[in-house]
Amino acid sequence: MFGLSELAVVLIVVIAVLAARKLPELARSAGKSARILKAEARAMKEQDKAEEAPAAPRVIQGETLPPSAPGSERTGRTDGTPPEARPAG
Repeated sequence: MFGLSELAVVLIVVIAVLAARKLPELARSAGKSARILKAEARAMKEQDKAEEAPAAPRVIQGETLPPSAPGSERTGRTDGTPPEARPAG
């Protein structure tokens, strides 16, 4: 009689004959899925590498102001003029 391997071969042939029109579409779909999976795996590896690498220090451009005169730190002025350029009073 038929063994398990012969039955599997017959089943595969029957499926191939009945689904012959759908096989190219299924193969394309499987290929797209494989490409997406590969791209996602690559993105995860790159993300892991980026998290492991130490971040470069941020450089913020600015200006340095000379130290203000003693007691004039809190004058309440917010116009941005240095203490030397402000009128007395």
